[in-house]
Order: sequence, then C-alpha cells, then structure tokens
Amino acid sequence: MREWDGALTPGLVNAHTHLQYSDMAAVGQAEHGGFEAWMSAFMELYPLPRDWSASAAAGAALCVRAGTTAVAEIVTDAEAGSAVHDAGLHGIAFWEVLGWTDRAWAEGGESIVRAELAALPPHPAVGLSPHAIYSLDTSVIRDLARLAGELGVRQHIHAAESAWEDAYVRTGTGDLAERWRQNGRGEFALLRDGGVGTGVLRYLDGLGALTPTTHLAHGIYVDADDRALLRERGVSVALCPRSNAVIGLDPAPVAAYLSEGNAIAVGTDSLSSSPSLSLWHDVAALYGIARGQGYDGDDLHARLFAAATAGGAHALGLADTGVLRAGARADLAVFPVSASAPRDVLTELVEAGPAEASVTLIGGRVRWANSPDHERTTAHV
Repeated sequence: MREWDGALTPGLVNAHTHLQYSDMAAVGQAEHGGFEAWMSAFMELYPLPRDWSASAAAGAALCVRAGTTAVAEIVTDAEAGSAVHDAGLHGIAFWEVLGWTDRAWAEGGESIVRAELAALPPHPAVGLSPHAIYSLDTSVIRDLARLAGELGVRQHIHAAESAWEDAYVRTGTGDLAERWRQNGRGEFALLRDGGVGTGVLRYLDGLGALTPTTHLAHGIYVDADDRALLRERGVSVALCPRSNAVIGLDPAPVAAYLSEGNAIAVGTDSLSSSPSLSLWHDVAALYGIARGQGYDGDDLHARLFAAATAGGAHALGLADTGVLRAGARADLAVFPVSASAPRDVLTELVEAGPAEASVTLIGGRVRWANSPDHERTTAHV
C-alpha cells in the first residue's frame, strides 16, 4: 500500500477543452488583440499537416498529470477521437459540427453527422458540439438539438465568447458578419435575413438548443436576463478565464454568476489559446476576477473548488463524479500543499493550486504519479 503527501481531492473535471490542438501551443503562448486576431493566428497553423492523434494524446497526458480525471473534449478531426478513451479519462468526447449551410445540410448532412458520431469510441460517452451560432446555419442548429435528444447524447456549444456575436444574431451586421460574408457564408439565414432581433442565448433557446443536457463554453457577453434564462433551462457554463485573456476578450461576469446562483464549471480550453491545461490555474484566475468584480462572500473558495469538481461533473451529467463520498467513482487526485489545516489547504488550492498532481487515480487506478518511490506519507482530506 502506498501513500502520498498532500491534499486528497476528487479528480478535477475540465469542462471545456480541445486536446487535439496541443501542438499548436505557439498560438496560446502569444497575446492577441481580440477574437479576430487570435482566429487569424490559429488559422495560419490549423491547415498545416500534423498528427492530430499524437497531439490529442499529448494533451490528454497533460490533463492526467494536472489531476484531471474527466473532460469535456471537443473533437474536430476524427484522428483525435480516441485520445480520451486511450488515456483512460472519463467524460464526454463531443463531435464538433461546423460549416453547414441549411442547403448543404438538407442534402444529407444529418446522415453524415450520425456516421461521424458513431465512429467515435463508445467510451467515454460521446456527444454533439454544434460549434457556435456563427458557424452553423439556423436550421442546422435546430436539427442538431433534435438529433441530440433522439440519440440521448449531450450537447456542448461555444456561446457569447465574442462581443461580435450579439450584432451578428440581432442584425446580421458587424465585423464577424462581414468576415463570414467574405468567406462565402452569406447564405446563412442570419446574414441573409438581417438577424433575428434577439441576443445569442435567446436565439439558441428559440431553436431548442438550451436544455439541461446542454452546457455552454465561455458565456462572457451575457446580461442578467441571459443568466436568468440559463438558470431556468438548467444550463451550466464552463468558464475559461485564461483562454479569454490570451485571446484578448473581456472577463466573464463571474461575480454575477455566483451571486445569482448559476451553475458554473471550469475549463482550460486548448493550448492554442491557453498557457497550460492545469485547471487550478484557471480557478485562481476566476478567484481574482470574482474578487475584482466585487464578490466578497466568504464562500468563494468553496464555490470555486466545487466548480472545478462537482460543477464540471454536473455540466457533463456525470453521476457520482467530482465528490469524495462512499460509493462515488474512484477518480481522485493528491496535490502538494504547504498548508495543513483544511481551510488553509482549500485557500491554497483555489488561489495558488499546483500545475501538477502528485498522483492521479482514475477508476481507482493510478494513471500518473510524479513520486512513485514514496512509500509512506500523509494525505490531508
């Protein structure tokens, strides 16, 4: 029997990532002036030949080293589809759907997506990721929501990540709309018809896309009515603060999400937009944002700890995950800490958690240990 010194926690749940982009870290290590600048840098590298399978596998290994035991992984290229399965991680591999016009979709799009989804490994679970409101035509988003319900799979959608999205949906105008027209997407209904006069979340809701089996990524540009709608629909938001900062976006309204009682989780996004896949570093960023936005509750450490564990599990619909209790899934991590009192340990983890775990166990099996020769230590629970 082996013991490790440190704080024993549930395994972390990374509620939004793209592991296949792990070898595009040069983009994530730079600073960008906004979404368009980041997108241009990303698109310079994305088309180049690369081994998506190896890149995704490298990202999965980094997640496990960071104490992550479950992920919401978005798979864009089929070669990356088995990385989560091969690493033994729990969670969901979401097949990303983007680029479809209503016209092309009507010519057999659903059959193609059904086949692509069926080709993913069955473990962990699979899901659908309609990429965003600006990369799919209106009827396609509606049909994907229906399809997810028919297949009994969850959805994960990028939403309210860019300030451009609001004008795009409301009036079919703005920088994002013009970029898409120049790229040959002018037949998208939102662009063709001059928008629908509502914001991003109301638009998605009108298409049946906001359900308790859907969670969103980013959720930056939302107002009080949007947040109320998310609570009403039972939709969680995966917050990715370091990715937002790299891209040059505003911080999400973390304090408002907390004060109003929204369900939140934490994601790293990919190495193409974030310095690392260490979830504690995003938790620390959220702590700073929340305090800066005026959240002064003494429960902040506990709530952000929950967001990185049970909150992520809730977003993914994973029962008995992200908690320490009898009968729960044996997904655990031990993190090195200097504090010894439980309250101080919690403060240390949330404000300055380590980049790596001492040990990560998934399903009771050691998947990572940085000190395998230690035979006797103590764990602070």
